[in-house]
Amino acid sequence: MAQEARIFYQEDCDQSLLNGKKICVIGYGSQGHAHALNLKDSGCDVVVGLYEGSKSKAKAEAQGLTVLPTAEAVKRSDIIMILINDELQADMYKKDVAPYLKAGDMLMFAHGFNINYKLIVPPKDVDVTMIAPKAPGHTVRSEYQAGKGTPMLVAVEQDATGKALDMALAYGAAIGGARAGILETTFKTETETDLFGEQAVLCGGVCALMQAGFETLCEAGYDPRNAYFECIHEMKLIVDLIYQSGFAGMRYSISNTAEYGDYVTGPKIVTPAVKQAMKDVLKDIQDGTFASEFIQDMKAGGIHFQAMRKKAAAHPSEEVGKQIRALYSWNNESDKLINN
Repeated sequence: MAQEARIFYQEDCDQSLLNGKKICVIGYGSQGHAHALNLKDSGCDVVVGLYEGSKSKAKAEAQGLTVLPTAEAVKRSDIIMILINDELQADMYKKDVAPYLKAGDMLMFAHGFNINYKLIVPPKDVDVTMIAPKAPGHTVRSEYQAGKGTPMLVAVEQDATGKALDMALAYGAAIGGARAGILETTFKTETETDLFGEQAVLCGGVCALMQAGFETLCEAGYDPRNAYFECIHEMKLIVDLIYQSGFAGMRYSISNTAEYGDYVTGPKIVTPAVKQAMKDVLKDIQDGTFASEFIQDMKAGGIHFQAMRKKAAAHPSEEVGKQIRALYSWNNESDKLINN
């Protein structure tokens, strides 16, 4: 059995280690805005690094932050947190970060992708660490503002100064993570488990499962609106119950009929063949096959990516879903689109 990872809390973190340090947050999307604003509100000296012409500049400045071109922000900083899309990081790093890193700086990430697959290879004289919130940026921000925090992961890939873990924990505390708990991991573990979870379960698996259920009912002659309610809309109700009290709590809240069907039918859907497919997905993540395919497609303009996005958007459940969601008073889809 693997050794149980440590969890760090407020008393384990010394935020004063950030005193006298300038922190650069590169990017101002979902995570970038949360990190920068939380750091500022924690009394840290923070600057936002953005590319020339970024639409986020006005927003960041309106929220009281100093914005500089990325290279200039890196030159002035001791801690550099990279929070832009995975596929953009390597080229940006080569152009705007690598030439300006100083010995003893700390290079930070919220996802291990580029370090794990060696798309970015930092010099040996800088610390390389990770603080990865396990929540979208707007939640990281709102929980901090409420005096709470979201759980986070911490990892150290390279400890040039001998203080990398302590400095990363100080950063994690400053954005609210230590209020909830900061779990120790590695860049390799975070990358592989995160990609696997997204692909096999949370996004790829769940979306494919819901759409297959929708298609099955429609092909059997049922009203598509009825199919949407039963196979897609109600997913949130079940996931919320699991989020609050686990599988047992969810099963306590549903009917005996639903619980019985859960036990006898689940194994018929997620068969040994599905489990083997999951293992194959994990292998492609571990050996770099997925990362290579993704980066190659992005470098080619994302042709395959855009084609898949267009095909997915045209699925019949999408149009039915718009009709169903319009029936609810809480619906305002334009307000729910978060730029990640």
